[in-house]
Amino acid sequence: MSSVEQKIAALEALSSSALREEWRRVTGTQAPRISPAMTRLALAWEIQARAYGGLPRGLRQMLAQVAQGKTRTSPARGGMRLVREWNGTAHVVTIGDDKVIRWNDKEWNSLSEVARAITGTRWSGPAFFGLKKRIAA
Repeated sequence: MSSVEQKIAALEALSSSALREEWRRVTGTQAPRISPAMTRLALAWEIQARAYGGLPRGLRQMLAQVAQGKTRTSPARGGMRLVREWNGTAHVVTIGDDKVIRWNDKEWNSLSEVARAITGTRWSGPAFFGLKKRIAA
């Protein structure tokens, strides 16, 4: 059994908190809030991509967006302060240097979750906060 196969097999024995810590170690980012089963699958993909080559999911999405040529999304970076007026109220979202999204004294997993909480409907967070722009033809 190769070392990659051993690493993937070892994921089965990890608890939820250990999986989140392994995610931070492997990717250098905060673990997404998904089920342990999905975290194991995502970690297995990341481990294989690093060992055998492959593009991270975010980069693949960005490349697909550029290839379609319709929109361009700027990433939310640490230190950003996003302001959006909705129904007469200004909503301020901050992206911490730790890349944690904060709005209304609460931490959120994504800009889309914040947009949904503000509007009550499903929105693309980057589109709602002006990070996703249409490209002129």
